[in-house]
Amino acid sequence: MEPCIDIHSHFFPTNAPDFAKKFGDTSGPWVTLNDHGDGTGMMMLGDKPFRPVHSALWDTKARLAEMDASNVSLQIVCATPVMFAYGAPADQAAFVAATYNDLALEFCEGSNGRIKALAQVPLQDADLACKELTRAMRAGCAGVQIGNHVGNRELDDEDIVRFLAHCANEGAPVLVHPWDMLGGDRLKRWMSAWTVAMPAETQFGIMSMILGGAFDKLPRELNICFAHGGGSFAFLLGRLENAWHRRNIVRGESKHPPSHYLDRFSVDSAVFDHRALRLLIDTMGADRIMVGSDAPFPLGEEKIGQLVRTMPNLSANETSEMLHLNAELFFRVRAI
Repeated sequence: MEPCIDIHSHFFPTNAPDFAKKFGDTSGPWVTLNDHGDGTGMMMLGDKPFRPVHSALWDTKARLAEMDASNVSLQIVCATPVMFAYGAPADQAAFVAATYNDLALEFCEGSNGRIKALAQVPLQDADLACKELTRAMRAGCAGVQIGNHVGNRELDDEDIVRFLAHCANEGAPVLVHPWDMLGGDRLKRWMSAWTVAMPAETQFGIMSMILGGAFDKLPRELNICFAHGGGSFAFLLGRLENAWHRRNIVRGESKHPPSHYLDRFSVDSAVFDHRALRLLIDTMGADRIMVGSDAPFPLGEEKIGQLVRTMPNLSANETSEMLHLNAELFFRVRAI
């Protein structure tokens, strides 16, 4: 079977320090893991349950078994966004990032090169973020994952753009993951933070880079990918394009209409529907889409790569591009 590279999956270590104890701050955004000892566990945010999980989140052998079951040749893991610590003091977030990055590389060690790690950085401080990005890449990380905003600062923020320019200079690919979703209490019903707000956050991240002028300032060498198929961006591009042409206020700092920037970023395939994937291909092109599973969480793709493998009316080259060729170029890896 043709190789598959999964560029969007998550991990959480069982042996992370107790950051609340280390920093003497139990009110901070600290995450822990309760391993139930039976292959299941619970991620905790402070003393509150955050998400039920299973052993593939922290056990390399269990992860490899799941990869084998889906015929995944290589998988890229990154932090669960709740681990970012963007709300903590920058020096604490820098320590947390370095700790998790080293633990992520430990998670990869027993995989014979089949699992690679993306770093996280203290994005609230561009200087510290650049420093940790450089260190983590030298240590063996394959790139970096960032959230789509830091508080009220979007991806066109001057310091975040400076960090992204550093990524381009370092040759570090970037995966943007939505987090800290908009909407407040209205979104507590039906997991709407994940099904409604998360796609909106991702779209807003792309829009901020376009309309905020970030893409016009950044070198084309920057490899940046947005998770979850770019959220609602592809479906609403026509609406945004229409507004850009009709109202000057929509144009922001962008030199060109939104459709001009479609070759400046990539997206993953985590859209779970052939009709949605067809729209994504028609909008972005098959050469801008990579398999992303969101494994090993329950809302991820259970049979990784199946959406792409079973997509009708694709050429053999389009299938190969999305399954592994694009990821090989983007992350400079090879399917094993």
